[in-house]
Amino acid sequence: MTKNIKSKNYLSFLGLFFCMAFLQLLFAQEKKPKVALVLSGGGAKGVAHIRTLQVLDSLHIVPDLIVGNSMGSIVGGLYAMGYSGDSIANLTKKANWEKLLGGGVVLNKVGAEEKSEYNKYLIELDFKEGKISPGAYLLNDQNLREFIAILAVPSYGIEQFDDLPIPFRAVTTDIINGKEVVLDRGSLPLAIRASMSIPGVFSPVRYKNTLLVDGGLLNNFPTDVAKNLGADFIIGSDVGDQIQTIESLNSISSLLFQGSMMNSNTKRPANRKLCNILIDHAPYLTYSTADFFKASEIYEEGKIATDENIEALVALSKRLKKFKQRKHELPVVKNEFVFDTIVYQNISKSNLALVKARTGLRAHIEYTTNEIENGLGRAMGTTIFKDIEFAPLRRDGKLGLVLKGVEKSKHQIKGSLHFDGYRGAGLIANYTGRNILGDASRALITLDIAEQPKVRLQYQKNFGGDRDWWWRTEMFGQLLEQKLFIEGKNVDRVKFHYFEFDNQVNRNISALKSFVGLGVKYDYSKLKPTIDPNLNNNILSLKQYNFSTYEVYAHFKFSNLNDVLYPSSGVEIKSSLSRSLHNNLQVSYIDPNIPDIDVAAKNYTKLSLGFMGRIPFSEKTTGILGLKSGFIFKDNVQENDYLFSTFGYGAKYFLGGNIIDPRNDNYTFPGLSESELAVSQFIKVDVGLQIKTIRNLYLTPHIDVASVGYGNFNDYFGEVLSANGKWEHYNAPSYLASFGTTVSYKSLLGPVNFDVSWVNSTENVRFFIGIGLPINPSN
Repeated sequence: MTKNIKSKNYLSFLGLFFCMAFLQLLFAQEKKPKVALVLSGGGAKGVAHIRTLQVLDSLHIVPDLIVGNSMGSIVGGLYAMGYSGDSIANLTKKANWEKLLGGGVVLNKVGAEEKSEYNKYLIELDFKEGKISPGAYLLNDQNLREFIAILAVPSYGIEQFDDLPIPFRAVTTDIINGKEVVLDRGSLPLAIRASMSIPGVFSPVRYKNTLLVDGGLLNNFPTDVAKNLGADFIIGSDVGDQIQTIESLNSISSLLFQGSMMNSNTKRPANRKLCNILIDHAPYLTYSTADFFKASEIYEEGKIATDENIEALVALSKRLKKFKQRKHELPVVKNEFVFDTIVYQNISKSNLALVKARTGLRAHIEYTTNEIENGLGRAMGTTIFKDIEFAPLRRDGKLGLVLKGVEKSKHQIKGSLHFDGYRGAGLIANYTGRNILGDASRALITLDIAEQPKVRLQYQKNFGGDRDWWWRTEMFGQLLEQKLFIEGKNVDRVKFHYFEFDNQVNRNISALKSFVGLGVKYDYSKLKPTIDPNLNNNILSLKQYNFSTYEVYAHFKFSNLNDVLYPSSGVEIKSSLSRSLHNNLQVSYIDPNIPDIDVAAKNYTKLSLGFMGRIPFSEKTTGILGLKSGFIFKDNVQENDYLFSTFGYGAKYFLGGNIIDPRNDNYTFPGLSESELAVSQFIKVDVGLQIKTIRNLYLTPHIDVASVGYGNFNDYFGEVLSANGKWEHYNAPSYLASFGTTVSYKSLLGPVNFDVSWVNSTENVRFFIGIGLPINPSN
């Protein structure tokens, strides 16, 4: 009996031993759970995801898979590459969202020969096959894609997204076939771009034989994708909106948004249930999908839902401690690349030579990422592309670079509106033709359809091996009604007809910044009282005035300003030296006692110099410093000397007005009416402070002073520093001063400017309002 008991005890002990050994072996072989991080789409609200990444970093939780859609794809793709949560947060805080979402090329990246025409119109439409095409998207994401492409440089040597520090999937929608497409290989920047391409907002991405757009159309919170890829544990960060109620569907935008998200909303409840940890940001986010300018506030709101799940995340961290984690850091990559080949795709033969010259990129030469980005910027600065993307080309162990362009149509229709207190309202219509009269050429026809109309015709062609030589021929005409001032008072209103025919050949010193050139032009000015002097004689007894001149000139221009309307940095320098070859003066009077004039006027030389600098003091404050001058040197011939001094109105410099980018020999001076003061000599200094108070609203207090002369240069230069303050008395060099403030708003209709300025001697405060940009000859 005892023996049997001992035997049973022995067997029980042996069984317990083997059971414990088995359990120990079982636990020893326990696999690490596959942890997936899923980040939903949500536009600007996706900034809230970043706080989740920072918490994962602090708890040393490294996901084994990241699945992202739209903004979640951008954030998740960067994190999968090795960027930390803190580094992504810093990128978001420092990002210039106005530039990234604006899409347009910054002015200092526009070719020197294209700056005068850049960003002058409200709308730009392609004209194809006899039809006007409004385009397939609202925003150009060129700058955003460049931003992502540069950040994605560490992924350039990776073909499979499983080979990233953290495996990654970007969810997209095949808009042609209505299918979900999960990208797991290829170009990471391209995958991210496809995932964020909201239909109608950004352009779709060509992929194989179809077009890809935002994955949110079918699956905005793709936890099911993670589950199908073998995820054992899912952390989901959801910034999507809740389904709208009947009461909240009270606008066109809400109805359209709900309609576009129907498939995603149908899948959303089941996908949320797949989460082991659901970080639900929706109840706490108070900003919309478009509020990128509130990125800092959205980031702060993203802390709330993340902090609510801290305990669950800490528990997961403790559970994962016994397992080996992935190494999460940016791979070490050199900043320099040598490409075995450079491939240009979808670029027409007419434009190819110009694009190659502007990018300046060659095979078998080492380039930094910054140099590649600048080359792409120079190509975009030709203004012939809607967008250009670049991506690595890996083939047979070699590295290449692909530049793929989407060209604008050869024919474009552009337009805008304008209004100002001087000229009234007008509709500007423009036709731009590319390469219709030769390769690397541009032809323009611009009309200002208004009570005071203007017209401008231009032909321009780049030539030479590097395409940095260019010819420009331009004709400009205007039929205006011009106030005529004597001693600061409006004495009459005249019809002012002006015509200019200009031909110039230029050479870019820097493709984007500067050029020098020679030209010859013909100018014609005609003044005639608006009221027939036979019915109501004017103070000058003038019947008609005509002045015509032929000039040859040399000029130089440098500009690296960063914006057309309200630059916050950069310098612009202009200089011109011209010589008249032949002048003709015709003046007729209604008074028979005053003899008419029809003679060749004295020849002259003109020298103008201009400097304008924008000095950034802070993110929203910019200093303005301008120095401009113009001098006329008359030939030293005694006979008919009075003709130019008294009647050379058509050849003089004009001060006055607030018009942006006035025509040649015209200079703004707040407080004076446009072209109010005609002078032979002047030196002008402008000082101001441009303050960006809120988005697109600017406040610019300014001081403008000038010394002006009406006679010859020697008389003026001797008294330039002792000029008196009676600028309206045309008998000696005079001092001119203006103090005021301009309030400006960058609106959908173009710039809106309202100025209040006081001018010396008149003792008057004058007001000006202007909307949009008028057309003038190219400067």
